[in-house]
Amino acid sequence: MTVAHITGAARGIGKAIALRLAADGHDIAVSDLPAMTEELEKTRAEIEASGVRAVALTGDVTDPESVRRIVEQTAEQLGSLDVMVANAGIAQTKALLDVTPDEYDLVHRVNGKGLFLCYTEAARQMIKQGRGGKIIGASSIAGHKGFGLLGVYSSSKFGVRALTQAAAQEWAEHGITVNAYCPGIVDTQMWVEVDRDLGAINDMAEGESMKAMAAGITLGRVSQGSDVAAFVSYLAGPDSDYMTGQSPLIDGGMLFV
Repeated sequence: MTVAHITGAARGIGKAIALRLAADGHDIAVSDLPAMTEELEKTRAEIEASGVRAVALTGDVTDPESVRRIVEQTAEQLGSLDVMVANAGIAQTKALLDVTPDEYDLVHRVNGKGLFLCYTEAARQMIKQGRGGKIIGASSIAGHKGFGLLGVYSSSKFGVRALTQAAAQEWAEHGITVNAYCPGIVDTQMWVEVDRDLGAINDMAEGESMKAMAAGITLGRVSQGSDVAAFVSYLAGPDSDYMTGQSPLIDGGMLFV
């Protein structure tokens, strides 16, 4: 039985990934911030109901000791760490001239440093175990194209792609593959907040910003968490063993690169 850990799994895409990997037969560790404990426990209970083992851990991906602890606890409580999904992240919708240095640092601390810590601690554990593993990170459509009013977020997600490529090269000798997933517009709380903030900037009613952006989706709808989770299922399984260093778009046809 393989063990997968998903960060930022109390809700949204992270929860969808955790449930999908549980359905695939992985034992699951889910983690999120202490403030999300109640929702995280509900996710853990749903996972256990599917018939696999599950643990819920709280921590902050921006803190090295916290990340080290949740990785160690995963291996101690479930026996190993075979798949690491560094999903936790935050968005920011703001004109670049209005972004403060502290706001810039926060986005990069969570989306950049947090992913770096999850990647490296997971790699150390997998190398110690000696049988390889799968490391998977959250990038974005904004990691392939910089978007106005999402400039700092975009820059952080471009960084995920670069780190994923470098890690794939460094850890291949240990049998570890490293890939990322790049969602477009997903029907989650994060996108509700992006829509709200874009609407406030552009004087648009609630839902109108998302509707305008969704008009450019070839498949004609915004994605669900399950759409993204289905691709992560592939990255976490043996069918992707010959794929590494890649960050494919899962956007319904918004960008063609």
